[in-house]
Amino acid sequence: MSEVVTGSTEPTVAQLELEGDVAADYLEELLDIADIDGDLNLDVRQGRAYVSVEAEGDGLSVLSAPDTVQALLELTRLAVQNKTGSFSRLILDIGGSRDTRRRQLETLVDAAAAKLDEGSSQASLPSMSSYERKLVHDIAADRGLVSESYGEGADRHTVLRRR
Repeated sequence: MSEVVTGSTEPTVAQLELEGDVAADYLEELLDIADIDGDLNLDVRQGRAYVSVEAEGDGLSVLSAPDTVQALLELTRLAVQNKTGSFSRLILDIGGSRDTRRRQLETLVDAAAAKLDEGSSQASLPSMSSYERKLVHDIAADRGLVSESYGEGADRHTVLRRR
């Protein structure tokens, strides 16, 4: 008897590895078309396929801007969904873009905390992706702040307060 996978079932490691393979094939083709050199590394982390693209020098700088990474992530997820028939929550890191974005978000949270220290009752951050909001929630918690997300779709943003 075959097992039916529903939307609420967590993907298996094998399914996540397949997602990573499909994503890597798609990205490799894209890099070839753009004539950009890069090495792809695949991993499974915290229940998600993780694909990183790395290169010597600044060969990936054109692709590592946050908006570009987000667009490539969405295209890659669509390619995976088209091939596997399942929604993908894969993570894409291009040239260390995830670490760079985390540092930018830490700076943003620190600036918001300074406003709170100056007497503001709350500080609103700009709209961002769900992944970035999750990072902000984690950073805020590490700094002793309360964070909540408000808004819908592309307007969803995080508001920070003191405890």
